[in-house]
Amino acid sequence: TRPTTPDSAAEEEEEEEETPPIPADTSTGGGVSVPAPVSTNTTPVPVAVIDRQGKPVCYESGRRSDTCEAAGDVRVQGRSQTIQVRPLDREWKVKPYCRKQDAYALSHVKEWTLRPLSGGGPHCTVNSSATAFVISTGGFTGNPFHDYTDVLVPAFITAHRFGGEVQFLVSSFKSWWTNRYLEIFQQLSRYEVIDIDNDDEVRCYGSVVVGPTFHKELGVDPSKTPTGASMVDFRAMLRGAFGLSRAAAEPSGDRWDIRRRPRLLIISRKNSRAFLNERAMADMAMSLGYDVRVGEPDTNTEVSRFARLVNSADVMVGVHGAGLTNMVFLPAGAVLIQVIPYGGLEWLARGTFEEPSKDMQLHYIGYKIQLDETTLSEQYPKDHPVLTDPLSIHKQGWEALKTVYLEKQNVRPHLGRLKLTFLEALKLLPHGRQAKANN
Repeated sequence: TRPTTPDSAAEEEEEEEETPPIPADTSTGGGVSVPAPVSTNTTPVPVAVIDRQGKPVCYESGRRSDTCEAAGDVRVQGRSQTIQVRPLDREWKVKPYCRKQDAYALSHVKEWTLRPLSGGGPHCTVNSSATAFVISTGGFTGNPFHDYTDVLVPAFITAHRFGGEVQFLVSSFKSWWTNRYLEIFQQLSRYEVIDIDNDDEVRCYGSVVVGPTFHKELGVDPSKTPTGASMVDFRAMLRGAFGLSRAAAEPSGDRWDIRRRPRLLIISRKNSRAFLNERAMADMAMSLGYDVRVGEPDTNTEVSRFARLVNSADVMVGVHGAGLTNMVFLPAGAVLIQVIPYGGLEWLARGTFEEPSKDMQLHYIGYKIQLDETTLSEQYPKDHPVLTDPLSIHKQGWEALKTVYLEKQNVRPHLGRLKLTFLEALKLLPHGRQAKANN
């Protein structure tokens, strides 16, 4: 379900679904290759016990996730989404995607069944000593916010403890999506990523996890991870995956290097919530001493290339939207400026990007769009509820809110107000005193 009012935000704060989910690939076989030390002998593997701390095989691992864990003689048959386990005393079913209360998302996620293994069972054709980990890339994948908050961060939470000895079995497999984030999977696993729905093997393991664990939006709760892993560790993993050089927002030591100037990255949008005075914003920022870059990420953008651009920034500014998810690549101590569209959306902005910024060791500044900075003031009469009573639109439901305030709105921030915000960001950076001296 979609959030309908600010009152519901504590339960279901989430980013908008900007495009319909892209259907899973219909091609058969294989998966995406990474170095795969998997043997093909058919001898049952030694049991690798998972400590479930007294939990049942399948349990609620977070408010948006259910997870199943089993150890013993595990046999995975991907085409039927079936896992047989000895010992197991009853059948369990689960959809391995972290949005369990959203019926629309789950309608694109296949259900998996764990059932007792009786008799000889199906003959093992591939044997692995790794832990099998079943996840789905159905749901809302294709939107960067959902890619990270629904799949990649939960996958890290679940897989990190295995130190690479885990194999991803991906249901509702999309080759373009898996290739997009392949470097992340390679950081978490030493094994091949399997397109499990189109797999004809009987894969045998000593242990299995079905369904990743959700903690919070774009976040990891270290008190709930077996190793104490946090978003700091997740971000370190991303730097390793994409070869990002900056762990912290600090100026270059070379006095002649342009990087001694703080870099400001403007996240550009074209279809909605676009900056209509983007060029003037960039010119104003440069007058303050910023080295300015503009980037417009989309589904065709190479993740590693854009990640390097974001990692080079000290300040990133953008209107609320999936593009701000790139904050995961900012160096620690950088500043995120979220421009909050008109329409009483502070609750949405807070849950999606403001609160996660703390655990990422980022400074956060919110810039709230006023009535004379939004194109909505040109589309509706001055006394229209869209302008005078946004809460009444919220009460009509998520689709109404999304259509009006997220899809129909572009913004033109006042350069005077925005200048104060950019100066505030500058003061938060180690570059600040130097830039002030240069001006």
